[in-house]
Amino acid sequence: MNMNNNMRIGIITAVSVIALFVLSLLITQAPASDNPATRFGVLTLLPPVVAIALAFITKETILSLFFGVFIGEFMLCANDLNIVGSAVNAFLAIGHEVISCMADPWNAGIILQCLLIGGVIQLITKMGGAKALADSLAKRANTPRKAQLITWFLGLCVFFDDYANSLIIGPIMRPVMDKLKVSREKLAFVVDATAAPVAGIAIISTWIGLEISLIAAGFKTIGMNVSGFGIFFQTIPYRFYNILILIFVVMSSLTLYEFGPMKKAEQKARARKDSESIQIPQVSSFEEIQPVEGIKLTVWNAIIPIGTLIIGALIAFYWSGYTTILAGDNQTLITLMKTAPLSFNGIFEALSASDASVALFQAALLASIVAILMAVLERIMTIKQALDEWVSGMKAIAVTCVILLLAWSLGGVIGNVGTANYLVGILKGTIPYWILPSLIFVLGGIISFATGTAYGTMSILMPLTIPLAWAVSPDMGFVITATSGVLTGAIFGDHCSPISDTTILSSMGTGCNHIDHVQTQIYYAIFVAIIAILFGYIPAGFGIAWYICIPIAVVVMYVGLKVIGEKVDFEEIEEESS
Repeated sequence: MNMNNNMRIGIITAVSVIALFVLSLLITQAPASDNPATRFGVLTLLPPVVAIALAFITKETILSLFFGVFIGEFMLCANDLNIVGSAVNAFLAIGHEVISCMADPWNAGIILQCLLIGGVIQLITKMGGAKALADSLAKRANTPRKAQLITWFLGLCVFFDDYANSLIIGPIMRPVMDKLKVSREKLAFVVDATAAPVAGIAIISTWIGLEISLIAAGFKTIGMNVSGFGIFFQTIPYRFYNILILIFVVMSSLTLYEFGPMKKAEQKARARKDSESIQIPQVSSFEEIQPVEGIKLTVWNAIIPIGTLIIGALIAFYWSGYTTILAGDNQTLITLMKTAPLSFNGIFEALSASDASVALFQAALLASIVAILMAVLERIMTIKQALDEWVSGMKAIAVTCVILLLAWSLGGVIGNVGTANYLVGILKGTIPYWILPSLIFVLGGIISFATGTAYGTMSILMPLTIPLAWAVSPDMGFVITATSGVLTGAIFGDHCSPISDTTILSSMGTGCNHIDHVQTQIYYAIFVAIIAILFGYIPAGFGIAWYICIPIAVVVMYVGLKVIGEKVDFEEIEEESS
């Protein structure tokens, strides 16, 4: 056995050395250029392809992300055939990239809010709030259908931020779903499908500031000064993927029809005996945490801290944007904040200008303080015990933070080697006008899948899409349809990508194995995306109105689910619940 392991290691090492040598040879023979996309050509695809392929093959997320980052850094360091020197420099560069990601204020805020929310979840669990809330929800969500629909509805309620959605809804609904034998994979899908798709079209969210600024800047390049919000609002009916994936969740929950790996996951969950434990590697699921013995269980021990987190986040968003506007030089917005700060426009502009990562951290810190005080004042724990549990909850999130840092590092390396620019260069060109919205949607999905970032994809594609659409067909309705393709295509690719931060957080929040979540969700995402293209963006490219496209797409989606899907019965469980 030991001999076999040594042989395996030796073979892997030899293949790796040969692969690095060939890669160095290709890079050194490539034409010199200041543009990485031109210099590396098709090799720019290597970092994301290696990371994604290894993730599916090995199911080791951290290892796969690390090798993806290493390949990218090796490409940037390889100037000759000295692969040892290039490998050493690449390893050192990884350290600089990870530290750079940690030093980024946005990333630091996300890491800190993840840690703090982990602490809050642990405190809520120890105080019995999580169990009491789960028991209360279980009385209403007493069938698997109702449980999935309630999860969907709660996801719509946390509309303002996709990260907050994943970290709040997952832990609340996980014990309910487990009791009803709904798979963790299905829960992760419902949570993920109500995170970015909802935040991306909500008129008050952490996404809208970036979206409207990109839209306004894109129209300025064609000499038009438009209201970014006005165009954003008009794109909402044409966000076919966002709309259809939300409808698909309801459709799948009501019919109980599943297909692909999700069907197998649901069948396995249904066959699970009550005494069997759920083995979930590589994520923090807080499974082993139990309430303090002898305490009275009350839902308020969950509702108050979680409510503090949600309300505190909204207030923090507003205050962050309010102070940012007053510190800026836009006199129109300053006047608005001074004269009508609580008007719809005032609230909208403040939320659009907010720093979401800082605001969420502030809200999570406030929720932590509230949870600690409740634990102490109710005499459930001493101040020391409460702080220890809070810190223990943060420790449980450490693996997720490592994954996020590596995912961000991979995104940085992908930007440095020019992956997105290469994809744009090879996929754009002379095309029929009616296919442009579909092509933009597909291109957005590919870039977002390869880079793991919807924000980055929007930032890359929007400045190219609006001038291109205007040049192909100078019709405002056509440009709006193409613009929506950018915004929703980025979310589609983000849903499919194992290196996406929102996908990672959805896995963590629901206690689902990350790669299992990706493998089950990707089939559903692609199914909905195909329908969005065939019955949404292609007809819309010909000028057919959204109110005709969407009903037809919903009917086709239902028929498709019935044809390729299979009902995974819950009847026995539902009879017991009744």
